[in-house]
Amino acid sequence: MPKPSPSKAPALICGSRRKFLIQGQVVSAAALTGLPAMLLALNREARAKGAPIPVGQAGPTTDFAAPDGIEFKNGLTLACEEINALGGILGRPLEPYFQDTAQMGDATNVQAVQRLIDRNGVHAVINGYNIGSGAAIQDVIADNEIIYVHYDTVIAHNNLVKSNPKRYWGSFQGDPPEIWYGIGMLKFIQALEASKAWKRSNNKMAVILSAGTYSSNIANALKAQAGQYGWEISLFETVGVPISEWGPTLAKIRNNPPGMIAVTHFLPADLAQFMLQFAPNPTNSLIYMQYGPSIPAFRDIAKKAANGVVFSTVVGALPTEKGEAFEARYKKRFGANAGFNSGAQPYDGCYVWSTAAAQAGGTGEPGNGKQNKLVAEHMTKLVWDGVCGTTRFIPGEQSAYSYPNQVNDPKQGMPHQFLQIQDYTKDPVLIAPAPFARTKFAAPPWIKA
Repeated sequence: MPKPSPSKAPALICGSRRKFLIQGQVVSAAALTGLPAMLLALNREARAKGAPIPVGQAGPTTDFAAPDGIEFKNGLTLACEEINALGGILGRPLEPYFQDTAQMGDATNVQAVQRLIDRNGVHAVINGYNIGSGAAIQDVIADNEIIYVHYDTVIAHNNLVKSNPKRYWGSFQGDPPEIWYGIGMLKFIQALEASKAWKRSNNKMAVILSAGTYSSNIANALKAQAGQYGWEISLFETVGVPISEWGPTLAKIRNNPPGMIAVTHFLPADLAQFMLQFAPNPTNSLIYMQYGPSIPAFRDIAKKAANGVVFSTVVGALPTEKGEAFEARYKKRFGANAGFNSGAQPYDGCYVWSTAAAQAGGTGEPGNGKQNKLVAEHMTKLVWDGVCGTTRFIPGEQSAYSYPNQVNDPKQGMPHQFLQIQDYTKDPVLIAPAPFARTKFAAPPWIKA
């Protein structure tokens, strides 16, 4: 079948108040805040009655990362449902398929993606994260000439694509890599002190990491630059995971109390146990964690002990008009306690791919590198205004820019969000960066003035 010629639609994708005729109905874009006007426009004559386009996801829907994996599945499901309601991709509906990666690891991840290709013939794989090297699935994608969007959050992706862009043209990381967690945290703490919102009790910092590339990269970035911000690393402790007994680590912290505790491990249940065991005998330390507390399971387990924790994520739904509308739709579809921040990742990723595919004239099946290269070319040009902020890919690396770490304009990068749990019965509040912050930092209840 001959392929349609590529669309010349503009790269900037944003919201609109116009109305479009879709499936015989007039649908207001304002009622679907966060859905791209461009996709609506490209599909306004479509009826989504063509042959389905298979799209896959390999994620940890069982085992220790299941709280995230289930939400990744939900996020892709919701995106496909919405896009199909808008006419699909040029009249063809999306049909999602899923494979469980359980405990993950490169071998398991690769096998799951290969099954999606062999059994379902997927045109794209839209993942959340999978623990592993972050550079293994890309070879399966390259061999089959399809599109891959993931949120592994690893610098290994950037380095791999940079090493051979002609081979890895189809692989995209929808968020910035993990190194910004460490560097961004130091800048955030510096700003917190400059505003007199918090004062360190001493210059010692305890860094707790897990034995994995992701966590260690963040910890090592902290360790390498801490001195520039006046910090001395008093403890650099690696723990095995999953972990429920934090006694030995806490004993070291209490024996030499630091002004700051940075935990770069990310599993929510493990981090919740840290807070439960820290709370009865706390040190006068600000506690920073990354990503894990954004998952409702952290607050469900830690409860009151979670109050005061500061954490960050380089990707998550923002409290903007788009983000809040997405949250409402997500919770209506999957329940009031659904983890929409995790689901937002493949949700945005699916829209980036779908819009680029519509602009390119359609998607390509495995082996159709000619068409999928057109899709990839459009993806590299998009400035995507999504529920997680702006997705714009670094040329030659195909990973999202980070704001304010790499770019000064919030419309040109994905915000590195800093949040705090101030009331565990409610959602965390965004305290940085501007202009997205909604609430000010509050001193944790265990900190003595």
